[in-house]
Amino acid sequence: MTSTPPERLRLVGREEPAAPALSWVMNLDDSDNPRDIIDALALTPYLNGEQPHALSTELEGVKPDAPLQPEDARVLRTSDDGHTRATLAAGEGWTLRVIRRSSGTATLDVCAVTPELARTVLDVCGADATVEPETDAAQVSMGFWHNGAHGPQRRERVIAAPAWAEIDGNYATEVGAAMRRMMALRAEDVHGRLLLLHGPPGTGKTSALRALAREWAEWCQVDCVLDPELLFAHPGYLMEVAIGVDTYDESKRRWRLLLLEDCDELIRGSAKESTGQGLSRLLNLTDGMLGQGRDVLVAITTNENLSRLHPAVVRPGRCLAQLEVGRLSAAEATAWLARELGDRPAPPVPPEGMTLAELIEAREERTRIEARPIEFSTDGGYL
Repeated sequence: MTSTPPERLRLVGREEPAAPALSWVMNLDDSDNPRDIIDALALTPYLNGEQPHALSTELEGVKPDAPLQPEDARVLRTSDDGHTRATLAAGEGWTLRVIRRSSGTATLDVCAVTPELARTVLDVCGADATVEPETDAAQVSMGFWHNGAHGPQRRERVIAAPAWAEIDGNYATEVGAAMRRMMALRAEDVHGRLLLLHGPPGTGKTSALRALAREWAEWCQVDCVLDPELLFAHPGYLMEVAIGVDTYDESKRRWRLLLLEDCDELIRGSAKESTGQGLSRLLNLTDGMLGQGRDVLVAITTNENLSRLHPAVVRPGRCLAQLEVGRLSAAEATAWLARELGDRPAPPVPPEGMTLAELIEAREERTRIEARPIEFSTDGGYL
């Protein structure tokens, strides 16, 4: 069986006399789709120098009927897969690529003969194109960072976030009291840059941080970093996350809390050997040169015991909050079940107490689908 060589799409444009000759070839195969063609064609006037100035922007909360293009735009290509609609349009001296998603976000890329024209096209496209999300006290806006094929990317989403008063009783007495103090903090109270929540899985660390995002919403934007191992491995990614999301409107500037979940390897005692410069860059962000002048806090969750954490992480003065979130004691778990179950019978509480996850499973009467492997005796019979 012979394979057919991939077709080649050659995009060669007219060159400006002063610009170096540029030509390139795009190989097409079964993995390519119409969106890939639009992406390639959108680059052509930029590559050949006809439109050497490019600008991009991301839009959130895009109105369904927003045109996202000037009135005089000539639509050259469209592609729609049901979730994402791509449009390539052009006008006098500019070319525009629009990626519009069913989630209500959009990416606009424009190249033009002058920077001013590129900015004008983007401004026209974005004018009255978005709507502010409806205010809901039970929801909070959270950013999500990842380092993709095109570099650091941030997407903003609205997530459900409980009020602290709603979940206060889910934590042991001392932990709940400490969290209550943390929830009440404001910008003027910040004296350390690191929040450390450690303890076994299922004890409610993430739930507490979602509540924190709601309680701090007026003065602090929470961003979750999905790939923290890459964040501290690549200085460019770290710089973008630490510095690259400032607003030009000083009245809207807020503190930012970077949320890094399950970072055991980054902050345990052997971190210097296992992560190289990762720990040093984390510390530099919290109270070193990188953190100077930046209103940035870092929250880390880990399952590690305090005794196994690197001493540089937990030294005095570095942590704004350091909380060990553990099980509820047997008495606390019994009281929790009595409050939540009402007249329903409560399961037995072991002497070591129960985690929040175990308590919720008992309250919701959830059962897991389980299967265990068959065990064989040494003589070949079943046990």
